[in-house]
Amino acid sequence: MEGSAQRKSGPLAGFTIIEMAGLGPVPHAGLMLAELGARVVRVERLAKEQAFLTLPPRYDLDRHGREIVRIDLKHPDGKALVLRLVGGADALIEGFRPGVMERLGLGPDAALAANPRLVYGRMTGFGQDGPLAPRAGHDLTYLALSGALHAIGPKEGRPVPPLNLVADYGGGTMFLIMGVLAALLEACRSGNGQVVDAAMIDGASMLAAPFFAFMAAGIWQDRRGVNLLDSGAPFYDTYACADGRHVAVACLEPQFFAEFCRLLPLDGRFTQAQYDQTLWPQMREAIAARIAQRPRDEWAAHFEATDACVAPVLSLREAPEHPHNRARKTHVTTDGLTRPAPAPRFSRTQGTVSPQPVRDVSAMLGAFGIDADETERLAREGVIGR
Repeated sequence: MEGSAQRKSGPLAGFTIIEMAGLGPVPHAGLMLAELGARVVRVERLAKEQAFLTLPPRYDLDRHGREIVRIDLKHPDGKALVLRLVGGADALIEGFRPGVMERLGLGPDAALAANPRLVYGRMTGFGQDGPLAPRAGHDLTYLALSGALHAIGPKEGRPVPPLNLVADYGGGTMFLIMGVLAALLEACRSGNGQVVDAAMIDGASMLAAPFFAFMAAGIWQDRRGVNLLDSGAPFYDTYACADGRHVAVACLEPQFFAEFCRLLPLDGRFTQAQYDQTLWPQMREAIAARIAQRPRDEWAAHFEATDACVAPVLSLREAPEHPHNRARKTHVTTDGLTRPAPAPRFSRTQGTVSPQPVRDVSAMLGAFGIDADETERLAREGVIGR
């Protein structure tokens, strides 16, 4: 059992959240909530399954910033211990398949009986109901069924996985956090908790809402690579430079496109006919030929102090060194790990980077009214890990 004795700061300071250990969206939510100031207690199974991906502790952001307790969830005293933690918490987040928490005796009915003000956040791929609810899946599965994956990729190519940013973290983590925080606000008024059913397929679908509107309005085709924002427009795409690296061109508005044409330079006939799609193939060819003449960083310097909306495509290693990111301290380095800093930022109650968890058994459980003798008994009887 591990715990963090760190003094919390941030807009969620004073809130306590129980995180049932899992993979993907839920631990990422736990990290973000912890860095916004919440006290996050991560409950891990005592007989821990083989992890899909094991990281050294200093790199394991799935555990940073938490107070961690390993519990035998199948032991009656283990279930009772979790419900005691729930009794002192404001919210619980879990990412098991539908029915798992109920079989453990820790479902919403049991949790809300222990704490009627509790916000119970549930994160699944397909939601708590529907024909696919019990099925397994991953980010790409949910993204495929949302319609969004079909829209991502080149015109003549296959759909391209956008890492697992869209369904796992955009449609999953962010919608889980939004739902939990909205329910916490409501609970502050009503005094009553509730269940938040966050599904990655729902969140990914909601992220695509503007494109459904564009399609209904007749300004978006249900095909890849032929629209304004999917690489169909030559002034919203990436181009290869002389050194094999790339720049991103995103001059959608006429005034920005005019600046781009002036600085590239590009034939004046294109400037006056930006949205004439009959000229787009010629425009793309002209832009590509010009960009290919110079290396990426030369183009970056050429466009840097302008509104032409051209940027170098940076690698993950390069991004922390960009002057703007350095000036804003967008990334931080702790214990040899360089990673994004907590976001968003607050004028009074700024969050802090989560440290690795540290051992502090008595303080962690003591805050929930569990004294040292009982802690020792639970450890001796194998209910919790030492």
